[in-house]
Amino acid sequence: MGASTTSIAVRRPLCGIGCWAAIALGMLAVGQSLGSAAEAAPRPNIIFILADDLGIGGVGCYGAAYKTPNLDKLAQTGIRFENCFAAPLCAPSRAMCMTGRYGFRTGVVDNSTGANAHPDKEVSIARLLKQVGYATAVAGKWRQLAHFKTKEDAQRWGFDESVVWGLESGMPNRYWDPVFYRDGQPMEGLSGRYGPDVLHEFVVDFIARCREKPFFIYYPMVLIHSPILPTPDTPNPPGNKRDLLADNIAYMDKLVGKLVDQLERLKLREKTLIVFVGDNGNVGGGVLNGRAIDGGKGSMKEGGSRVPLIVNWPGTVPGGRVLKDLVDLTDFYPTFAELAGVELPRGVTIDGRSFAPQLRGQPGNPRQWVYVQLGQKCYVRDQRLKLTDDGLLLDMSDAPFAEKPAADTPENAAAREKLQSVLEDLRRQWQPIDAPKPKPKAKPKPAAGKNKPSAQTTGQAKQGG
Repeated sequence: MGASTTSIAVRRPLCGIGCWAAIALGMLAVGQSLGSAAEAAPRPNIIFILADDLGIGGVGCYGAAYKTPNLDKLAQTGIRFENCFAAPLCAPSRAMCMTGRYGFRTGVVDNSTGANAHPDKEVSIARLLKQVGYATAVAGKWRQLAHFKTKEDAQRWGFDESVVWGLESGMPNRYWDPVFYRDGQPMEGLSGRYGPDVLHEFVVDFIARCREKPFFIYYPMVLIHSPILPTPDTPNPPGNKRDLLADNIAYMDKLVGKLVDQLERLKLREKTLIVFVGDNGNVGGGVLNGRAIDGGKGSMKEGGSRVPLIVNWPGTVPGGRVLKDLVDLTDFYPTFAELAGVELPRGVTIDGRSFAPQLRGQPGNPRQWVYVQLGQKCYVRDQRLKLTDDGLLLDMSDAPFAEKPAADTPENAAAREKLQSVLEDLRRQWQPIDAPKPKPKAKPKPAAGKNKPSAQTTGQAKQGG
């Protein structure tokens, strides 16, 4: 499935009544294409904010103790999804967002496999939107994915512009004195600067420059991943570790508020869809309304994957709604494609399901299950039950605080059968990635005393080079 041969087509939306219908008929009468009409149709700007290591235990409106007034306001005037699921670690979640595909398809199943997602093999959501006229940018963490060394690499992923952290080996600073790359080149003049502020400035500048056409901004924040350091708003001297974490969450929330303010100043709020989501659960899980969340980052328990999802688009997304619909991170790809009026790439299996109808206040066609994978472990989950790859059927009625063995009832037996069918079908599709490799043929032993490997060579072989 080479990206160069993948075809992408524009969905031809139905025209509205009145003058829009007359305009469309007139265009048809003079022989203009429906494709041109689709390109002229209003499409939302899309700002996709991905917070780092932020589960539901980090956002106030979900019941967390942390103060997040700007996110809470977006939820109050938009939609808060209660059942959004990521992978338990960064890399597979980010690959799901970019490709709309599960880890066993892209090969990104944990943090060591991010390089398996390649722009020549995958049609990223940025590339899909760019082909229908969107200006595109990425600002933030790219670390767990790869193939992003140059401006040309960024364009292969679909991004016109970029300011990113994590292109080199090691762990350079992402907060104070950050090491960022703009369009593939090291940024200068960042001594004494706070990294999240630098990223924010790039985002609002890109919006100001590109406001005359639809834009897509992928904004994978560096906050709130460790190290948990003082922010520009942290008192001096700083408090304890929990106080610093609260400061980091508050600063992340503050930047979201500043972004909304900029959109309002530019009169773009009603033209812009804001999506805020986390990439995995909080470290240690966290607490909601005084109860400990079961599991955290890296765990196959509920707290490892259940993340906040807040969507806001004034005038289109109905305000004040809380939805229990199941969503996972592959769903953003088809949702953004539908809102932009572009068909999904042909010949590519997309695992996501669009929730664009729900954003318009319609029932839509919600998922019946979500799938979570980390390495060789996986499970499927519906609204009530969770079936693990080792056959455990768990009652999730008290999630995210506890999961317990499901009762032996006819209803649960029927549910197990359905979930088992889903899990087996998905596991069968793992074969292209985790099929056992043929064993190398044994080499003939060298004659005694000849070609004896040196100690240095033997050590390298044990370490895998």
